[in-house]
Amino acid sequence: MKLPQEESTLLELLDNLQIRVQVAHRTQCSADWRDLDFVPEFNRLYFIMDGEGWLKVDGRECFPKQGQLCLMPAFVKQSYSALEERQPFNKYWCHFTAGVGPFDLFQWINAPLCIDVPDPERMQGLFAELDELHKRRSLVSVLKEKSVMLEIVSSFLEHIPVQVLKHRSDEMQRIRIIQDYVEAHLHESLSVNDMAGALHLHPNYFISYFKKHFGMPPAKYVNRKRLEKARLLLASTSLSIKEIAERAGFPDTHHFAKSFRKETGLSPTEYRSVYGSAP
Repeated sequence: MKLPQEESTLLELLDNLQIRVQVAHRTQCSADWRDLDFVPEFNRLYFIMDGEGWLKVDGRECFPKQGQLCLMPAFVKQSYSALEERQPFNKYWCHFTAGVGPFDLFQWINAPLCIDVPDPERMQGLFAELDELHKRRSLVSVLKEKSVMLEIVSSFLEHIPVQVLKHRSDEMQRIRIIQDYVEAHLHESLSVNDMAGALHLHPNYFISYFKKHFGMPPAKYVNRKRLEKARLLLASTSLSIKEIAERAGFPDTHHFAKSFRKETGLSPTEYRSVYGSAP
């Protein structure tokens, strides 16, 4: 049966979402609960059980109420505070990352700061389960907590217009094509023309598109991926330095060693002696 466009687009986005929970808990905030103008490298979710407080994210302010779910996304200036002479929040909360390709999900879409939850009891149950799962730290509990987080995060995605999700989903397909192409051709001499051709884009447009979505020029990204592959091969295989340089796409061992030392502070041989695990 064919899914409605809204469901199909949302499922595609969730299929590509990589979630990792850093911490999850329930807390009764104190009167001095406060932090101003900071930029975290992870997302925060608050589910308000009761109490009052203030949030500010990228210039948007909110005074969340009982039963609301609040998002404070990564890499954005934000603040929070208890309110004078008011009962502070009693809340479930978690810190997490939500990767979509090279991005965090909420860099990719403009989600609301706070939403009303249709079924507060269900949401409370999800956060309580997340709290318990995170305490266990077993392989099974990690898998289960990802499932719980997907359900919680989908509450925000349902508030994003399907046209926006569809556009973002199409963009992710392009980005995935670029990533897969680079991975498959690292051992070759990759040029901008090669990568632009894989997407049927003009090289000049491709360069600006790449910098917008990856935050760096194509050549820098390719070099970073070459070094990642080299580190992996040095640590996990007994291949010679020359073979590793070739597989990672460096023209010779001199260029490889120079780039590697600049990135890691170690020569390839030194890196292998420290991190190598191959017999």
